[in-house]
Amino acid sequence: MKAKYDVVILGAGHNGLVAAAYLSRAGLSVLLLEKNDYVGGATTSQKVFPDYDAWLSRYSYLVSLFPEKIIRDLNLNLELRRREIASYTPYARDGQHNGLLLSNVSEEVSRRSIFELTGSEAEFNGMKRFYGLAGVFAEQVWDTMLRPLAAKEDFRRRFDSSDAGREAWRSLVEEPLGRAIERYLQDDLVRGLVFTDAKIGVFTHPHDESLLQNRCFLYHLIGNKTGEWKVPVGGMGNVARKLEQTARAHGAEMLTRVDLRRLDLSGKPLVEFECDGRAQSVEARFLLVNFGLNVLAKILGKPYQPDATNEGSVFKINMLLHRLPKLKDNSHAATDAFRGTFHIDESYEQMKASYRQAAHGQLPDKVPSEIYCHTLTDDSILSPELRTKGFHTLTLFGIDTPWPLFAADNDAMRQQAQARFVAGLNGWLAEPLEDCLAQARDGSPCIEGKSPVDIENALGLYHGNIFQTALTFPFAETKEETGKWGVETEYENVYLCGSSAQRGGAVSGIPGHNAAMKVLERVRSGQT
Repeated sequence: MKAKYDVVILGAGHNGLVAAAYLSRAGLSVLLLEKNDYVGGATTSQKVFPDYDAWLSRYSYLVSLFPEKIIRDLNLNLELRRREIASYTPYARDGQHNGLLLSNVSEEVSRRSIFELTGSEAEFNGMKRFYGLAGVFAEQVWDTMLRPLAAKEDFRRRFDSSDAGREAWRSLVEEPLGRAIERYLQDDLVRGLVFTDAKIGVFTHPHDESLLQNRCFLYHLIGNKTGEWKVPVGGMGNVARKLEQTARAHGAEMLTRVDLRRLDLSGKPLVEFECDGRAQSVEARFLLVNFGLNVLAKILGKPYQPDATNEGSVFKINMLLHRLPKLKDNSHAATDAFRGTFHIDESYEQMKASYRQAAHGQLPDKVPSEIYCHTLTDDSILSPELRTKGFHTLTLFGIDTPWPLFAADNDAMRQQAQARFVAGLNGWLAEPLEDCLAQARDGSPCIEGKSPVDIENALGLYHGNIFQTALTFPFAETKEETGKWGVETEYENVYLCGSSAQRGGAVSGIPGHNAAMKVLERVRSGQT
């Protein structure tokens, strides 16, 4: 290892790997330092249940926001596979169980299913018009995500040329998202299905004046101009693995099991750390930070004062099943229901109620959640033996479970929340989920719950916020931000390359790309 590098990157999550790949490819010397004994951060795949050869995406799950441009630029051999089914939402009417099934490949399937639910074509047409607004927004915004930030007013003018553009801007940027949802949609189940994309990972409600729900919704709907969420073949760890291979191939060096001791940012960035019991230090022309602002503040011995919207609100459950459970709904196959996103207790009114309860410090009576089965689209994460036996993985993301609920007694509340999420799913199953779970050698079921406290402890994400900080609108909201990359810090030649950067969040690689572009911009202009 050298004493000086052009770029030192703190944290080898997928964004750090994207930055390393771009910068090493440009001929700069790059060193990545990672605290864990593996590379990938939240995009890791792990043998969550050691008795079985199944590699689960432990923290993250699907991919939508990873730009095709980055895949092309870095020549990544990465397959993101389409799910035929977008979502399944079970419901019961007049004692009969059924499900709302939306397709990614057939508009007619979606139309017919909504008609069965509502008895008219109006709700499907309203949904189509509403999602059309997101499509208009995505068309205007997506290509700008990999460019310097445009001023908000200049950005708004992009939408002035049509009525649809003006309506998209008003509905998605200027007013709380609940107003538009209530204008376009009337059915409680459909409203809830739409609004879930505004709540995953954050603690908010339809009429939140902070517009946190709007920002979260946009990031779920603009990816590659379609907003479609795809399955990473080989699991999420394969995304990190391909990026690592590319960065190493261009000369980037990586160290794991690094204990970061001190950062000196008074001059050229100096990093002091221990690795394998040996104290070391390196100097960098540029320092990229791929962890949260909370972690950076702690290392520098400075206070961290986050906004209330930075609070994390998520509960993750990983499961290994020896078979898929049967549904109470006899009109849909379980393989269809679990192939897409399976929504549980996520009607509009249910989520209003669960938000109110959680805001008052109570675990909601019904905790909304959504589940998907990776192995129905890509079974390569299972050994051939498990595939033959019919094993599957399930991933659950729960909402309205903010960090404060778990802060006092994480272990007890984790168990209580996990039981309540399982009970919610069991309400729609013809048999208990517990009967379908694989068992470890010691007889314990193969199910793992992760609360916001667990996620913060494992990954350093502030209060379990899977986006590190509150998601931002994709434009500059102040004059000072205009023309910048959204990665700048108060320190010379120190940039954010992770989700704490503007336009960060989710598995996207966008802040990693933008931090790399900022460095290259400085290098090419002769500024160091």
